Amino acid sequence: MSATPVLALRGVSKRFGAVQALTDVELEIHAGEVVALVGDNGAGKSTLVKTIAGVHPIDEGVTEWEGKPVSIARPHDAQALGIATVYQDLALCDNLDVVQNLFLGREIRRFGVLDEVEMEKRARELLHTLSIRIPSVRIPIASLSGGQRQVVAIARSLIGEPKLVILDEPTAALGVEQTAQVLDLVERLRDRGLAVILISHNMVDVKAVADQVAVLRLGRNNGVFPVGTTTQEEIISAITGATDNAVTRRKARSAEGEK
Repeated sequence: MSATPVLALRGVSKRFGAVQALTDVELEIHAGEVVALVGDNGAGKSTLVKTIAGVHPIDEGVTEWEGKPVSIARPHDAQALGIATVYQDLALCDNLDVVQNLFLGREIRRFGVLDEVEMEKRARELLHTLSIRIPSVRIPIASLSGGQRQVVAIARSLIGEPKLVILDEPTAALGVEQTAQVLDLVERLRDRGLAVILISHNMVDVKAVADQVAVLRLGRNNGVFPVGTTTQEEIISAITGATDNAVTRRKARSAEGEK
């Protein structure tokens, strides 16, 4: 793993009117690493992802890309850097087939005409390298299962050859087999050397594929935990704030008084 993170957030804050959504958030994502971003509803996960994706520019702090400060003021800025985001609604067109969805907005043209043959060839190659099984690349998206639709959406994000992929609740509302298919794909993204941010409420999924777990609570960092040496109970305690209570605060004050 490279010492320089692909993406680093330094003291990032975001406010919407009177609401402070994010406060001094720190986050690092390295190439070939899956970082799960977890937290309760309202913890700031979606806001943080949208700041990275350029939907909500940050108010304070610094965003670093491969060690250099950058400005991400709009989604195009994020895409130009190499950041791809797969939102929970997938944004697929049900009436278009797999090839058309994969290249939507990035169509390949030859002599001013859509090159359907080349797009189909590249679609097959991409799905093959990711071990994605689809009955046909020419069937409408509406004919696919939930898991197949999810992996097609993730595959589409790779058309632009990103370095960081953000997956927003990719296994939500999926069955066991479909979830396994998506988690397999997340691991293959890591094996390809990509940095991955995985947003999930499912601790089983998180423990299965993540290397690190970053916890947000009330818009602030509440710990980064290595998956291999951290129990599920410790992570849940950080999410719920169970470690922040009157007893721990009294101990903290006592420790400060002894210094």
